[in-house]
Amino acid sequence: MAKKNKVVVEQSRKIVVETHPKSLISEQYRTTRTNINFSVPAGELRTLLFTSSVQAEGKSTTSVNLAHLFAQEGKKVIFIDCDMRKPTLHLTMHSDNTMGLSNFLTAQGTLDQVIKHTEGSNLSFITSGPIPPNPSELIASNKFNELVATLKEEYDMVIFDAPPLLSVTDAQILANKADGTILVIRSGNTDKESARRAKELLEASQAKVLGVILNQYKFEKEHYYYYQYYGEEE
Repeated sequence: MAKKNKVVVEQSRKIVVETHPKSLISEQYRTTRTNINFSVPAGELRTLLFTSSVQAEGKSTTSVNLAHLFAQEGKKVIFIDCDMRKPTLHLTMHSDNTMGLSNFLTAQGTLDQVIKHTEGSNLSFITSGPIPPNPSELIASNKFNELVATLKEEYDMVIFDAPPLLSVTDAQILANKADGTILVIRSGNTDKESARRAKELLEASQAKVLGVILNQYKFEKEHYYYYQYYGEEE
């Protein structure tokens, strides 16, 4: 059983829009990208946040695939793992996590040291860095605001992968700062009360909610395909 679970986790970390660009799931991601682009006037969506109500709803897989798609359409994109409690981006990008967001926010690393670039792509990324004792305070700090302002001068789009809303306050803080927020819900997993509470928390933080992504919905004929690429990922 442990071996099977490991395989599922490894598959969930694949960037499907890169490894299988003609697949049905990649087409669905492209449709989502189009819908996001149409949700706000051109040029006004500079910072985009992805979050969920609880763990294991697929927000990290969803956000990183969409980050790649925004880069593919010509935008200069930077993706930031703002989950400094249970980070995953370094695993997805096959990168180390010794230097990242927490290093920069605690003045233990420069911006040049924490930004990583993907070869032959418009996508750059910042991993979470070592897990700090005070993630919420770092996210709420002026240092974080200065970081975002600096990145917006260099990049067309800044994408945040945030922790779940019902676990900690980090996502609410980020949602208040972002131009748009996407809530990811896992089909057959997220209960109505959790989804309702997540919506209330976003409203309380005055987030600009662009929409909800229903994740892991299984079409009858595509059951295996969706299972293969939507593993138990956070």
